[in-house]
Amino acid sequence: MATQACTARDLARRSQAAVRAKDRAAWLALFAPDAVVQDPVGPSPFDTAGAGHRGTAAIAAFYDAVIAPNELITFEIESSYLCGNEVADVGVIRTVLPGGKHAAIVRGVYTYRCNEAGQIAALRAYWEFDNAELVSV
Repeated sequence: MATQACTARDLARRSQAAVRAKDRAAWLALFAPDAVVQDPVGPSPFDTAGAGHRGTAAIAAFYDAVIAPNELITFEIESSYLCGNEVADVGVIRTVLPGGKHAAIVRGVYTYRCNEAGQIAALRAYWEFDNAELVSV
């Protein structure tokens, strides 16, 4: 029996698991060499030009600056829509900030596109930076 090809949803879940586990190497290994991460899409304090983080070095720098410093990042996917080589996840990302006293709650739509090699070609997060909630933990 033939093995089913990896889907964008599979890659999304692997990405989320690697972030939660704080496994930088596993997370980076999911991306194509020319992939782009836009989190959030458009200009933000994470990407003032709004062009995204393109290529392995830029994605690694994004991980180091935005993901790694946090205590914990969890994903609560409320619904997921797999279409062709893309998936759109709707849900909440909860980030326990450095020091563990506050968490940022971000509601949004998170899309992943895979390439024919089974790698993430694009990760795009649609959420409004100014609408992120800051709560005490």
